Amino acid sequence: MSCFARIATLGVAVSAVLLCTSGYESARADPVGSAQKANGSTCDRSAFRVILDVGHTPKAFGATSARGQREFDFNLRLAKVIEQKLISGGFDKAMLLVTEGRSGRGLVQRVAHANKASADLFLSIHHDSVPDRFLEKWQFEGRQHTFSDRFKGHSIFVSHQNSNFAASLLFGRLLGQQLKARGLQYTPHYVEKFMGHRQRQLLDAEAGVYRYDQLIVLKDTRIPAALLEAGSIINRDEELAMQTPERQGLIAAAVVDAVDNFCAARQPGNRERIAHQPGPSSGSRRVAAPASLGSSIVARPR
Repeated sequence: MSCFARIATLGVAVSAVLLCTSGYESARADPVGSAQKANGSTCDRSAFRVILDVGHTPKAFGATSARGQREFDFNLRLAKVIEQKLISGGFDKAMLLVTEGRSGRGLVQRVAHANKASADLFLSIHHDSVPDRFLEKWQFEGRQHTFSDRFKGHSIFVSHQNSNFAASLLFGRLLGQQLKARGLQYTPHYVEKFMGHRQRQLLDAEAGVYRYDQLIVLKDTRIPAALLEAGSIINRDEELAMQTPERQGLIAAAVVDAVDNFCAARQPGNRERIAHQPGPSSGSRRVAAPASLGSSIVARPR
């Protein structure tokens, strides 16, 4: 997995978001379904707030793709597509969090902004790579690059240290199910010992949700939070797929439907069920987050 966070001083662009639909059990059983109303209630779309966190920054740009492109650029493109998908659905309180610079204090400030925004959900958008030992060399357009076609697929991460862990896990499951329903597959290699310090506990083998306790943007946000690695850009075929409007549209639609289901499940009368969903045992293996590079958060006008 690529090194996730780089952030700092803030200012955020607000866009659009909100959603509504089924309770926890119906959402799992019918991930694409037509938003069954929990206890007869629906979401207040004008009130539900989602923060779309664009992973990394222009300077601390994360992973490098098989053809030499920056992960930050992939993250920003996909986040914009998701944002517009929400806007087109009439969800007017999505916040796009875009960052600059590389200050280590940025992680704390990004989380502070998310908490201050009184949002209902935090989703960080990333694209994946692999540990250096799996990289191979190849020539593309006359230049040498590195790649690994060994792994592909998306993955979703939540932190057991998040104060809303049960809700975070619920959203991760809903998102994973929506991606699966659209024919997309998660990558299972994070459970393997060869991943070393990047090995993660798989919390949901159907939805592809992993536990990543120490990641600051997941554990310190006081709202439900998840991180989506949308695909592996170090894989040559998947890198090309991730640049297509078709793949971006599939992922964006999955996010919208997952938030829709999550919003309904969070309505009064349904939160009890979320709060009592079992999580991993306290004795589960914890892995430290990678070092952050930080940056400064800026408002991005639409």
